[in-house]
Parts: sequence; structure tokens; C-alpha cells
Amino acid sequence: HEHRIRLSIHTFVVLSQGRTIVIDTCVGAEPDRPLPADPAYLGRLDEAIDGGLDGVDVVLCTHLHFDHVGWNTIAVAGARVLTFPNARYLFGRLEWESLVGHDHDGLAETAVQPIIDAGQAQFVDTDHQITTEVRLVPTPGHTPGHVSVVIESQDASALITGDIAHSPIQFAHPQIAATGFDTDSDESTSTRMMIVDRYADTDTLLLGTHFAPPTAGHLVRDRSSRIRLVSKR
Repeated sequence: HEHRIRLSIHTFVVLSQGRTIVIDTCVGAEPDRPLPADPAYLGRLDEAIDGGLDGVDVVLCTHLHFDHVGWNTIAVAGARVLTFPNARYLFGRLEWESLVGHDHDGLAETAVQPIIDAGQAQFVDTDHQITTEVRLVPTPGHTPGHVSVVIESQDASALITGDIAHSPIQFAHPQIAATGFDTDSDESTSTRMMIVDRYADTDTLLLGTHFAPPTAGHLVRDRSSRIRLVSKR
């Protein structure tokens, strides 16, 4: 349809130095969310991870919107239990401070507070290092404490975007903002321009948290200096 883009919602699983890291946990099963839940999500994730959900060491939320924290917990017999019972959950300190008092979706109660109560939450800075191969980079604008994730290993690198862009179109036209969802659209535009300057025509693979398949590609400038996300199949 005109003026619409195709979206996906992704969780990424990163294996680094003996740790299993889950990045963003999608929508969850809450009935009042504006996007549909995927009831098969947990089963697929459990099968995909060595050791299943119990084998996850770290859960990172790039920011605190419902479609990135939804499966942090699940409801069992009216109580909230941690979906990844052995994991340390990382939340941006600035992101949490920004959510408190502006929590229109009740995310603190369902997706963060039970983890704090269980003693498994860790509030981190926007440049936090998870392993020597995996680190956060501040990419504000969509939310104040939004982060992306850089992975560097064996002379290769990748960037998990989070919501700095919901479509590759926004790298070609950084001024296209997620109006109504960005906290600061001018700042999100500046962040996209920074990402283009940093990663265009490099070997860094971009993994789009909301990019429809093929989801991943490299930012490439054509002869007219226009930016495209090129997937190498």
C-alpha cells in the first residue's frame, strides 16, 4: 500500500565467548498490544538455543518499547516469572529513568520490575561492554537511551540496529522519521546520518531489528551518492 512499509520484529541470539546473549524479546503475549503476539515464539526460540531458554546468559533490551521487551517475562498462574530464568537482564540506565513516570503501556510492571525483584536486572551505560566482542553504542532519538549493538569477531563486524531505522529506506532518506514513536525525531535523523557516515561502504553487516527479509545487508553508496542496503545472498 502507498505510504506503508513492510516490517518484521526480530530477536537476535549472539554467541560470544561462552555466553548466549538474547537481544530484544519482541511483543510478548499481552492482549492489549497494538501488534499481534506470536504464540509460537518461545517454542521456536527454545529450540534454536543450545540449552533452551534456561541456557540464556544475558538478555539485552535496546530500548523499553513493548515490541522489544514483551517476552522478558511470562504470566504463570497470575504471577510474573522470568522467561529466561538464569539470565542477567541488561537495561539502559537512562532508558529506565526515562520510562519511569511516562509508562503508558505498563511496561515497568510487566517487563522490568519482576526482573528487578528477582535480583537479575543490571542497569548499564549506553557504551556498556558485554564481552570483548559485543558492546553497546549510544544511538539516541527514537528514545533517550536507545542503544545499538556492535559485534566484532574474527576480523568481521556487524551492527544490530534496534529502532534507529524501521526500514532501510530511512538510511537512504534519514529525514524520514517514525513520527509519533520517536522521542526526538531530529535526534533520530542525526543518528541515522551518523550511522551512514560510519558504516557506508564498509564490511560491517547491518542487522535490522525491524527490517523485513532479507533483514541484513551492507550500506552502499551508488554513483549518485545515494545509500542502499545491499543484501549479499
